[in-house]
Amino acid sequence: EVQLVESGGGLVQAGGSLRLSCAASGFTFDDYAIGWFRQAPGKEREGVSCISSSDGSTYYADSVKGRFTISSDNAKNTVYLQMNSLKPEDTAVYYCVALIGATVVAGSLQYEYSYWGQGTQVTVSS
Repeated sequence: EVQLVESGGGLVQAGGSLRLSCAASGFTFDDYAIGWFRQAPGKEREGVSCISSSDGSTYYADSVKGRFTISSDNAKNTVYLQMNSLKPEDTAVYYCVALIGATVVAGSLQYEYSYWGQGTQVTVSS
């Protein structure tokens, strides 16, 4: 069974940092890109970042470039999202997503098929 388990969310002050983790199991890790999406009330779901487990290539949404860093530890089947200089507008539920056929179209992350985790809440206070 494919499983994606997020952790590391919480409450942080503006300007602070959090590191999210995604532990993956039930599939061949290197055959997928692993992405982070976020959903906030009243906002469209956004693809935040993505990393290829095989070659380490990365994608970042314009809204987080220069502040967030994605990385992977293939030996642990785990992907991390280091979030620095957090802003209140970063508040959302963050989902780890295993992607097949990931591409970037018009600056946004697209994919052909996906598996989703349960999400972890990130709240940034002002």
